[in-house]
Amino acid sequence: MAKNYSVPLDQLVSQFNLTIAHKATDYDTIHITVDDVSRPGLQLAGFFDHFEPMRIQVIGRVEDAYLGKLSGEERSVIFDRFFSYKIPALIICRDITPVPECLQMAKKHDVTVLRCLESTSYLVSSLITYLKSALVPRITRHGVLVEVYGEGLLLTGESGIGKSEAAVELLKRGHRLIADDAVEMRMVASNQLAGRAPELIRDYIEIRGIGVINVAKLFGMAAIKEENFVDLIINLVPWGENHVYDRLGLEDQYVEILGVKVPSITIPVTPGRNLAVILEVAAMNNRQRKMGYNAAAELTETLNRHFDESAGQKF
Repeated sequence: MAKNYSVPLDQLVSQFNLTIAHKATDYDTIHITVDDVSRPGLQLAGFFDHFEPMRIQVIGRVEDAYLGKLSGEERSVIFDRFFSYKIPALIICRDITPVPECLQMAKKHDVTVLRCLESTSYLVSSLITYLKSALVPRITRHGVLVEVYGEGLLLTGESGIGKSEAAVELLKRGHRLIADDAVEMRMVASNQLAGRAPELIRDYIEIRGIGVINVAKLFGMAAIKEENFVDLIINLVPWGENHVYDRLGLEDQYVEILGVKVPSITIPVTPGRNLAVILEVAAMNNRQRKMGYNAAAELTETLNRHFDESAGQKF
């Protein structure tokens, strides 16, 4: 199930080497839940319409220069109102020393004030990038994710169908494993998913009859990858005599995950089929389709043209 994620404030402090000018009593429990960051220029001027108090607020050289033109009483009034919104934290960049009124009102309203050496524009852009990655929607699905010729193949199907065994054969052929059994996927763009393994089972794969193996130690570090885009979902199903399977590949099929439509195909599994080779061909074919070439459409067009020409000759 998809759920909302958050980032602990102390994690951001550690990640960006921030120092604490004032530590709120709830510092250890503060979590950031939005991926936007604001510079409170208008708020320091007294305009609080449409103010978003859930965002981290960042002050730089421009805001500090403006505050320097105000009297101490004016700064006390504006920071009193500013911190009354109980923002997650205020970060002051460029190693600027906070004005006394800022710290006084931060203590009054119990709000954390942080400092850093970085430029304001660099910190804001870095924070937004980090938070967007950490707070992006994600979901965990059962399956095996492998990289084949640069394409991320998510193998799905019932337990025991041969997903892990196919992954091992692909590893022997020089391809890479991202995740086995559980794949954690996150939406990195409006039309793109990225998948990785949960931390506890990363680099491990289970082979029935053998047990759990460490892919990095058995096949080498080149056989694993931390994360990869999910470019194609391949559903492995047992072969059935009465089932109808796509013979041409003209009809595009998709599976929607987190609102992203991912191309999907179904491959029947039966003894004697070289599944690893089929998966390699599926990866290459999917890559061609993304580049605008569709062999099935080309064949259909050729056949139609041939029959049209044949029909014309009869008349």
